[in-house]
Amino acid sequence: MTRPASDPVFAALGDPVRRRLLELVHRAGEQPAGALVDALRSERDISQPAVSQHLRVLREARLVQARAEGTRRLYAVDPVGIDAARSWLVTFADPFSQPLDALDTELARGRRDRRRAAAASDSGGTSSDTAGTAPVSGSPSTGSLPGGAAGRGARRAG
Repeated sequence: MTRPASDPVFAALGDPVRRRLLELVHRAGEQPAGALVDALRSERDISQPAVSQHLRVLREARLVQARAEGTRRLYAVDPVGIDAARSWLVTFADPFSQPLDALDTELARGRRDRRRAAAASDSGGTSSDTAGTAPVSGSPSTGSLPGGAAGRGARRAG
């Protein structure tokens, strides 16, 4: 039986020092090994050879890639290992997330349509939702109050 591509990735990520190294490389971008050693030493007691061993494991798992520049090695995140982990993890994704995303889109569309209709009625225009309907007593479009209250206590124009 063949092992999934994610096995070495998760084996490498099982160590907190390697996870931290991956975070450092991700946040700061391409970094020389010396800078990674210094960053880890500021957080914990670790030797340069130990950091080099951790970087080798990350490299073999294809979580980081190394590029030689003169006598230095520059490390950067390798998308191959990240994609292998993501592919494995997506099998645990919520199967209802996609339909709920569609529902959220439809709800947002309805809110947008109601705002547009309200804006159209406030500006005196008509929207497709209200076209062809008679104004209701007490609505802003008639200028009257419900139940004929407009005539009671109102000043007459003269």
